[in-house]
Amino acid sequence: MLHIVLVEPEIPQNCGNIARTCAATGSHLHLIEPLGFDISERAVRRAGLDYWHLVDVSVYENLEALFRLHPEAAGNLYLTTTKAPRPYSEAVFTDGCWLFFGKETAGLPKDFREAFAARCIRLPMRPEARSLNLANTVAVCVYEALRQIGFPGLLDHGEMAR
Repeated sequence: MLHIVLVEPEIPQNCGNIARTCAATGSHLHLIEPLGFDISERAVRRAGLDYWHLVDVSVYENLEALFRLHPEAAGNLYLTTTKAPRPYSEAVFTDGCWLFFGKETAGLPKDFREAFAARCIRLPMRPEARSLNLANTVAVCVYEALRQIGFPGLLDHGEMAR
């Protein structure tokens, strides 16, 4: 299982799309507060997120709280940032790894990036493009990680798989 961590996400539509990716892949979604939206049962129902029940979601007050509860994350993580020198394709993902993504307007905190500089990756793109949409970035990284670990439990589905 992969662990997808959104640090202070701001845009509900991005979180919804990322949650759908997590639902489809069996990845665990971890959200670091503050959130720029409401994920209460009522808000999720009103937004029509009919797949939300398939998402394993955990919410934390801050990064420190996540690492207190999951110290293993520090030893098996990647941070995605437009500032990284290494492309995501050079990362060696393993089952159980933690993928961190920053908020839409500011990315991941600088001190966090510096603490794990050797584990920072990015999606290659033209410098004038600034960045990709957060949900697209998550999807690219999740599926690359899943490809590397053999798409566990995901390949034997679909009408034509029989």
